[in-house]
Amino acid sequence: MLSALRASSAPRNLTRTFSTSQRTADLAKLTLIGRLVKDPEARLTKNDKEYITYTIATSGPLLAPNAEGQRLHAPSSFHRVLSFSENANKYLRTLRKGTTVYAEAGFELKEPDPNADPNTPQGQRQIFLKHESLRVVASPPKRPTESSSTENHDEHQELEGDRNARPLF
Repeated sequence: MLSALRASSAPRNLTRTFSTSQRTADLAKLTLIGRLVKDPEARLTKNDKEYITYTIATSGPLLAPNAEGQRLHAPSSFHRVLSFSENANKYLRTLRKGTTVYAEAGFELKEPDPNADPNTPQGQRQIFLKHESLRVVASPPKRPTESSSTENHDEHQELEGDRNARPLF
């Protein structure tokens, strides 16, 4: 009973008007589903700390048909993501160009320095995407090599030559 009295006498400035839940931190996150433009690259910061940068290409759905009835592809957007986690960096090094990924990244916007030259990075608004998580949705298609194409050709000839052979699928 005394705890109920204490709760009701709590200062009003500690409670929120339209919510009964606790206040949480604000969130700025970007979710991307797309393909890696190139293999992730290792780089060094000014303090010689290694980080990985990778670029994801995304595009929207097909656009409405034009006058000739053709549907055009939406333009692609390119998103550069930075990773500073050692464990994530080990995994990111194994990924290859063309891999379809689902990535979550923290979104940070840095306003330009008013005293800087507008043609320099410091004089322009910068968007930083900091790696949080990544899942592989699909691996890139494997390129056929000359040796594998000749092996398949030889297997096909063997199957044709032996009428009792069963297909291998």
